[in-house]
Amino acid sequence: MEIASPGIQRLQSPWDHLLQQFFRKEPFLFILFLSIYLVTILGNLLIVLAVSSDSHLHTPMYFFLSNLSFTDICLSTTTIPKMLVNIQAQNQSITYAGCLTQIYFVLAFGGLESFLLAAMAYDRYVAICHPLRYTVIMNSHFCGLLILVSLCISTVDALMHSLMVLQLTFCTDVEIPLFFCEVVQVIKLACSDTLINNILIYFATSLFGGIPVCGIIFSYTQIVSSVLRMPSVGRKYKAFSTCGSHLSVVSLFYGTGLGVYISSAFTNSSINTAVLSVMYTVVPQMMNPFIYSLRNRDMKGALRKLIILLIISP
Repeated sequence: MEIASPGIQRLQSPWDHLLQQFFRKEPFLFILFLSIYLVTILGNLLIVLAVSSDSHLHTPMYFFLSNLSFTDICLSTTTIPKMLVNIQAQNQSITYAGCLTQIYFVLAFGGLESFLLAAMAYDRYVAICHPLRYTVIMNSHFCGLLILVSLCISTVDALMHSLMVLQLTFCTDVEIPLFFCEVVQVIKLACSDTLINNILIYFATSLFGGIPVCGIIFSYTQIVSSVLRMPSVGRKYKAFSTCGSHLSVVSLFYGTGLGVYISSAFTNSSINTAVLSVMYTVVPQMMNPFIYSLRNRDMKGALRKLIILLIISP
């Protein structure tokens, strides 16, 4: 993707030739990404509607799941529609203001998703390790507070990075080896000093990224320890099965994200980085509804009722 600046000559690079070849497959790519986007929106919207319409799903676990689905809708909408416009127009450019806006919302919704996954891990920890106190600990006020704090932290973090990028200067039109404006890649292309930006990125990633990851690791360490002490094999299987969907989503989210950064750091292949960027911002959001609906009996039942209701309603 190219950040276009008025009056500045466009910088040529091998990425241009790559994108020219890529955009020649315009009809196929447009249909592919449009289908992915529609499936993502429809799947996550069904999750939100199923949770809100079925009183049996008005529990903390499904409350966090519905918020995760809404966040997936927002994160996908931040990147895919612009990608579709670029494919249709055979033009990979984005305005400077549009790039800053995309940086902000990708960071905000990506950070919120990370905190939501940590909150869901804590919910499973309390349910398995402290079942008698579950309703007391995971009350509606506490769950709402977790969502609010997560949203505030993610918003502040995204705002800090966006304002710091706003202070940078770019000598020419620049090429980003991704299909969206990602803050690390944009900073690498700046002509001005980026020391403070890099320090902020490392600090924020360690703090706001490390806390959710440590929370997830701690929760599942306690869960595994508690489950292994259970005398009944049936209870062990039930406990692990309730965590299977969440572990799959966590692995997909952090695995693809880690893959993007490892690829950008250790490879010079633009096409590999581009493909991984799509995996990071598209695939987890599309797969989450399938993971939860296929592995969860209550969710499958609620979705079945919702679909029947939507079909028979006038």
